Amino acid sequence: MTMTTKTKKTTTTLRTLGAIAALAATGAAQAHTGHGTDSLFAGLAHPLGLDHLLAMVAVGTWSAVALPAGRRAAGPATFLAALLAGAVAGAAGLALPLTETAIAASVLLFGLMLAFARQVPVGAGLALTAAAALMHGLAHGAELPAGGLFAGYAAGFVVTTALLHAAGLGLGRAMAHLQARVWQVLGGAVGLTGLVLLARG
Repeated sequence: MTMTTKTKKTTTTLRTLGAIAALAATGAAQAHTGHGTDSLFAGLAHPLGLDHLLAMVAVGTWSAVALPAGRRAAGPATFLAALLAGAVAGAAGLALPLTETAIAASVLLFGLMLAFARQVPVGAGLALTAAAALMHGLAHGAELPAGGLFAGYAAGFVVTTALLHAAGLGLGRAMAHLQARVWQVLGGAVGLTGLVLLARG
């Protein structure tokens, strides 16, 4: 790999990280309640809370590095399927204790998965991804007001989630050549954010 190619990849990585940081800064101001949850546009905005955003980008990033080339979409697909199932259950009235705590814990979980991206067994990683996505989905669905239009709201948060996964996949591909220590730092930063979110919860 030439120095020019390395420089381009590093620049791409930094730009992607900057974009994610900007999204995170936007999302940090949003809570899970206090904004509309009954329209397509509300659904589009809903996953931009910091915990949701970090988890969804991390899923794509982990998938780009940990999964075989032909199966990289399996991580995002697993998350999306479980997210939607959880949202349907939440909208139907299913409520589990400590859902918000579990969501914050999922950020810590995905931080650890990133830090040890190449050592997490694929099956275990996908199972953990599905479990976390169910919690995120329950939170989305539970916030739909009585009489709210689930279809438009769900379409919105599914689209935004898919876009965040795509951003994560792009980030993972851009960073795939970097040393394990960089992944440990990135995973540690995400995991530390999860710990802060847990402490605030």
